[in-house]
Amino acid sequence: MEYIDVHEAAEKWMLTERRVTTLCRTGRIEGAVKEGNLWRIPKTALKPMDGRIRDSLAKKYAAVQRPLPIGVSDFKETVTNYYYVDKTLLIKDFLDARPKVSLFTRPRRFGKTLTMDMLRVFFEKSDEDTSVYFQDKKIWACGDKYRKYQGKYPVIFLTFKDVKFETWEETLEKLSAVFQVEYSRHKELLDSPQCNDFEKRYYRTIISGSASNVELTEALANLSAMLHEHYGVAPILIIDEYDTPVQQGYMLGYYEKVILFMRNLFSGGFKDNPHLSFGLMTGILRVAKESIFSGMNNLKVNSILDNRYSEYFGFTSDEVKPMADYYGRPEKYDELCEWYDGYSFGTSEIFNPWSVINYLDNDCYPQAFWQSTGNNEIIRDIIAGATSEIKDNLQLLMQGKHISTYVDTSVIYPEIKSNPSSIYSFLLIAGYLKVVEKENCHDGNAICDVAIPNKEIFYVYEKEILSGLSEMISPSSAIAIQQAIIK
Repeated sequence: MEYIDVHEAAEKWMLTERRVTTLCRTGRIEGAVKEGNLWRIPKTALKPMDGRIRDSLAKKYAAVQRPLPIGVSDFKETVTNYYYVDKTLLIKDFLDARPKVSLFTRPRRFGKTLTMDMLRVFFEKSDEDTSVYFQDKKIWACGDKYRKYQGKYPVIFLTFKDVKFETWEETLEKLSAVFQVEYSRHKELLDSPQCNDFEKRYYRTIISGSASNVELTEALANLSAMLHEHYGVAPILIIDEYDTPVQQGYMLGYYEKVILFMRNLFSGGFKDNPHLSFGLMTGILRVAKESIFSGMNNLKVNSILDNRYSEYFGFTSDEVKPMADYYGRPEKYDELCEWYDGYSFGTSEIFNPWSVINYLDNDCYPQAFWQSTGNNEIIRDIIAGATSEIKDNLQLLMQGKHISTYVDTSVIYPEIKSNPSSIYSFLLIAGYLKVVEKENCHDGNAICDVAIPNKEIFYVYEKEILSGLSEMISPSSAIAIQQAIIK
């Protein structure tokens, strides 16, 4: 990465040096880093757009703006070709804490896959010099203490986000295909003198797609052992959206089968695995009580109630303001707040990142973008079995009020029916509620005042919940709630 100084940038962009320094200090120049008292600016950095520019000039300059990364979860592609919100300091916080196995639970479309791919690119051994993707990012300015980990580990990376099938047999077939793809990324193991014939036969079984249910449960343990033997360094294991098959199993009747499979798979991959440097997982729910993580005393869960890592999934106000400026729409910041802000993760106030980038791409016309990104069938399932008290509370929420509830961050799907009050925990964890006030309990959970976070989620409630309450409330009540939502 080539850099220029403030003087060169000022001449290039026809600005004063003082103005360039201010742009660096306020985060307006992508990739600018401070070394001592001097700012270093990437030679390829674009001149930030003047915040005073409005619609006509925004269109004029659109050709030199980076496009928004809608639906892009590949880290290298994002930082090379798209607008990227720098979340690389998560690497610093992770290395400072160094937990053996970490689970990050966040709602869908809050950047989990892109963040996990960022970790993969940072840590993974590669023939490519992948440090170039980080040299203009915040983590690189943290010094050699953190840079020395870059590109030093073999990595196993799996995402279960597309494992959504109607039967257990189809789900197992898809899981087998996921392992085939990941094993194929490590073809060097077939010729490795450090791996024995038994391991190589197992490797071929996975690649061929002929592995049995039992053999598949050993896939993480065996691949991590082979990578450790080959490289002499234990791998990092990353699993994105681990609970997607669990949710499908609950909705479609094969819940017990998928839970048993996951328990055995994760036991081999994470529990007392001597061939593991670190493990990282993402999901929506913790799913702890089913004993998927039975006996795993090395697991650190990072939920939406925890302060650590709270700013790394979703956008903060300090990230949304420069983005609105960059695309020439600073006057739209208040509308962005009304529609897509309001989430509370730990001590951080968070915007929905998916909706923010779609709003900016949609000529700043607000819509419920998040609504169409996933299946809201569980919400309808909740309403179908809700008590009259819960339905009354849902009506209060839709009128802009808040309710008090016990929040269990390890809520599980079967509890939704057996313990109706758990629905608020599920709605909070899944992104349909926000924490207004919190009082911690000694069991690691909390008593929270919860409310609907923003206008976008009000419209999700209107579609999914108001229709589900149609048999319980009068037409006049429905109209009153709709009017409250509009206001």
